[in-house]
Amino acid sequence: MHEYALIVAGGSGSRMRSEVPKQFLLLQGKPVLMHTLETFHTYSPSVEIILVLPENQLDTWSKLCQEYNFTIPHHIQRGGNTRFQSVKNGLALVINEGLVAIHDGVRPLLGQELLKKCFQEAALFGNSVAAVPAKDSLRWVEGYDNKSVERKYYWQIQTPQTFRCSVIKEAYKTEERETFTDDASVAEAAGAHIHLTTGDYRNIKITTPEDLVIADALLSKPETKTAT
Repeated sequence: MHEYALIVAGGSGSRMRSEVPKQFLLLQGKPVLMHTLETFHTYSPSVEIILVLPENQLDTWSKLCQEYNFTIPHHIQRGGNTRFQSVKNGLALVINEGLVAIHDGVRPLLGQELLKKCFQEAALFGNSVAAVPAKDSLRWVEGYDNKSVERKYYWQIQTPQTFRCSVIKEAYKTEERETFTDDASVAEAAGAHIHLTTGDYRNIKITTPEDLVIADALLSKPETKTAT
């Protein structure tokens, strides 16, 4: 099946306390976003990569590619005002039927084993959403009330979230809602049953300065097995 990688990178540097957007911060000598694209290209050079960026970051990305001699083939699409709109714009470049893995640009530690499993399970079940069991104690909170909940019932959702192309493109034709926090919620609202694929605790999303330090440390160590 034809395989796509739709990489969404629309973040700013606000929580990083940086003027540089987080996807362009350096991680072991090159921008975070380049690590992410390399992961998909290493998995398979035939994966068609679609990179969605805010319009005001397109020139910056072009200059970075020249500066770092980054030559991995990829399509560029302009993002929207929200993640939903950005993914929808990116899906417009998905022409062939097959599978599309939608991934956060600031998750550069996606392992080859997990990526392969996501594509395989999406082919079998129609979709594959990477997730790991919650490790911390959890409490349900509403207003001034809160109570303990059983951790075993809760998983933390990651990306990639991989779908049959026609299914997710059809799901994104709906009106945007506040409850659409990821692609799985969009697909679920359109009637899809979500299949969870056991993810990897290394597959962190870089949003704070501490995350960048952790990512640097993890990249210095061999890839670990996915969560069990």
